[in-house]
Amino acid sequence: MLNAWLSGAICMAALTIALFFLRFWHHTSDRLFLYFALAFVLESAHRLAFVWPSANLDGPHIYILRLLEYALIMWAIIQKNRKRPAEVPESEGS
Repeated sequence: MLNAWLSGAICMAALTIALFFLRFWHHTSDRLFLYFALAFVLESAHRLAFVWPSANLDGPHIYILRLLEYALIMWAIIQKNRKRPAEVPESEGS
């Protein structure tokens, strides 16, 4: 019973964090915040799957969600730190 309660609390916290990241993404239009919000939504779904009454916890589908979460976070960090080509200023008079 305690495990179900704690998983529910973590699920709620992950959704709250996702909403904060969505708000930051809305203000800055930085995709890093959008990817982090999606990762926390996946974390919430992962925790919800643990307390679902008919969930099969032995299958690989539980861990695929977690793999997607971490892959999304890694992708966001890589995209944020990737060097962009320098913009070439337009010459005057052309």
